[in-house]
Amino acid sequence: MVDSRWIWPISQNWDLHNAYALFRKNFSLKTVPKTAPLFITADQSYQLYVNGQYVNRGPARGFQSHWPYDEVDVSAFLQLGENLLAIRAHNPGFSNFQYLTQGYAGVLVAAKWGDTELHSDESWKCRRQTGIHRGTVPTSLQLFSQEHIDLRIEDPTWMLPEFDDSSWLEKPASTAWNGMPWDTLEARGIPLLEEEEWAEPFLGIGVAKGKSAPGYPETINAAVFRFSEGLAHQPKDFSAEEITVKPTKKGYYRSYLLDFGKTVIGSFRFEILGAKGGEIVETLHGETVAEATLAMDYKPDAHCRMAFAHRLTCRPGDQSHAFYHAFGFRYVIVTVRDAKKGLTLRPSLRTAYYPLKKAGHFASSDSTLESIWKISAWTQRVCSLDAYVDTPWREQAQWWGDARVQAKNTFFYSGDTRLFRRGIAQIAAQPLPNGLTYGHAPTMAHSCILPDFSLIWLITLHDYYWQTGSTEAYETHRETVRGILGYFESVTSPKNGLVENDPRYWLFLDWTDVFRDGYPTLLNLWFLIALQKLAEMAQHSGDNAEAKRLTAWAKRLRAALTRLETPEGLIRDGLNRQGTPVMETSLHAQVLAVIAGFQPKNDAARFKNLLLPYLRGEIQPKTQPSSYWITYLFEVATEAGYGTEVLEFIRQKWSPMIEYGGTWEGFEKGCADASCSHAWSAHPLYHLMQTLGGIRQTAAGWSEICYQPTFQGDHAEVIVPTPLGKIHSSWKRQADKILATLILPKGITAGVRLPGRKSQRVTGKSRFELNG
Repeated sequence: MVDSRWIWPISQNWDLHNAYALFRKNFSLKTVPKTAPLFITADQSYQLYVNGQYVNRGPARGFQSHWPYDEVDVSAFLQLGENLLAIRAHNPGFSNFQYLTQGYAGVLVAAKWGDTELHSDESWKCRRQTGIHRGTVPTSLQLFSQEHIDLRIEDPTWMLPEFDDSSWLEKPASTAWNGMPWDTLEARGIPLLEEEEWAEPFLGIGVAKGKSAPGYPETINAAVFRFSEGLAHQPKDFSAEEITVKPTKKGYYRSYLLDFGKTVIGSFRFEILGAKGGEIVETLHGETVAEATLAMDYKPDAHCRMAFAHRLTCRPGDQSHAFYHAFGFRYVIVTVRDAKKGLTLRPSLRTAYYPLKKAGHFASSDSTLESIWKISAWTQRVCSLDAYVDTPWREQAQWWGDARVQAKNTFFYSGDTRLFRRGIAQIAAQPLPNGLTYGHAPTMAHSCILPDFSLIWLITLHDYYWQTGSTEAYETHRETVRGILGYFESVTSPKNGLVENDPRYWLFLDWTDVFRDGYPTLLNLWFLIALQKLAEMAQHSGDNAEAKRLTAWAKRLRAALTRLETPEGLIRDGLNRQGTPVMETSLHAQVLAVIAGFQPKNDAARFKNLLLPYLRGEIQPKTQPSSYWITYLFEVATEAGYGTEVLEFIRQKWSPMIEYGGTWEGFEKGCADASCSHAWSAHPLYHLMQTLGGIRQTAAGWSEICYQPTFQGDHAEVIVPTPLGKIHSSWKRQADKILATLILPKGITAGVRLPGRKSQRVTGKSRFELNG
């Protein structure tokens, strides 16, 4: 990109709030190359068209100091002779939960195909997109502004080769490709998003009509405005792929409620036929509706101030428009205002999610468990964008506690580590002066600094090592590791040796009422786990001195925690600020004690007194784990041989989610505030494979596993992708026998633990016959 320059319309160069810009570049080809890599990026984002055909969006979220670029093969879109590159770019002009503004915007392009070279420079045609209402509200506190566009002002065919751009007289402002704030560039490092027309059916389920509330032409918040008119619909089933809109009087609307059957993520698009000009077409997107009234569950004053809506004003004739930003939703209300002569709508969706390739497999004779696995896998897909996100609906933020769970899902579903590795680097790239990291990154959310998520980030370095066998991530980010450790050293009490809760920050731990004040056991156990994982990686990377230092530190912390033990073998939830032990002994603390290997002689008591009774529904502790945190209980229970209890708990709590089509933020169905597409609760994806398939990793890089299936049902089959190849596990009941087969790739050894048989170690293909 040496000869390329960042370009942006001069008229917008210092006025970037909710700014859209259009770019065109004509060029000629004497031959069409077999491959045509185009290097492209924009701050904040772009959508690329070649010869009028949509190609892709990008780049991935990042930091200007090492801004990401994309490499796109556009050969399939090129032709002999004249060609056109067209770009729609956006800059919000403000920071949010995935972008940090530096006060500049730009598009950067470069290509060389034989004798043909393309560079973004002053020769490009560009203009500010003037049909956009730039004063609209953000779609949530965490995301970008609503898109309100008037196609009477802006011809929607601007990206076509035959469009007349002779009136585009503005010259772009430009700066060097490595000028500030874009000091360096980095390759995207992850695949382009999967962008396809949604192929599954979506249905119309309700209709409504009414008088538009006063002020509808001028509103800057189409979501709240539509809410003010009432969101209830009359039940009616109809084809949503083509909607014939009957005429309305001026000042009146017709409304159509569409259902996609499960949460989807993408850009909404309309093809509009027969418009007379001036008709207003709006969308309002949400996750749930009230069954009795078919009113979308929408609460304008909810914490995140969700306002996921678009607005389009029609020009005369036929037209089409794809809205820019990708929303996550299941239901959409399409509202048409001022359609005095009626018109025809053809809505569609262009998806936008990370291309997770399914390499894993789960099948069971238990159809409920199969269905839970499928909704978990789908939720993981729609929560994987250019980063692991908490939900595609409300925030689309890269929360790192969530990301740890999502990475484990991904390893069992596809084996892909790239999204995880990129996220590790992004969290590391935004440290506080005292060494802590933000809860998600890139971000402007200074209220989202979670010390326990900094510890989880340390542990995810080990997760990456555990999956790949490589300590590269640990070695690359040692400076961030040192910063976090320095912070925790600074908040460790010299009197009791425990880490104290820092009231400046949000100590998350879980969405439940766990003890947080003073010296919380949970925070200290997470710290102990992190020290032990870091010591292991230091040892494997050859830094014996650091491994010795970290091991000694962990030993001191372990000794400090012993004063919190109870006579029954449990561990209390911490010390108050006066140094007195609290009386609570939460389930959370017992689980982390097992994970940390803290006093393992007490593990039996922990399971007997608390963990198993909770899984079996025999007790309801005051402090119960959320649908997110319970993944850690499932892990220790499965390892201890209680797979049956884990399966029954999953069946009970996740079965209600099946009908919705995705996993919920909590154990109750969300509405208005809580998400129904939250991958932090999609972990049955890997827990089901571990329990019924019996495949549990026991060494870095998958060189060793434990094979211990839970024989529930009549049969099960599991395939787990690993860096060394796919592990196949299957079993079935036959008469009074269970016949099991395990196939291991070269380089993997299994320790086999089956009922009624001695433990053994196997490689390759093995068959086992057990009494059923």
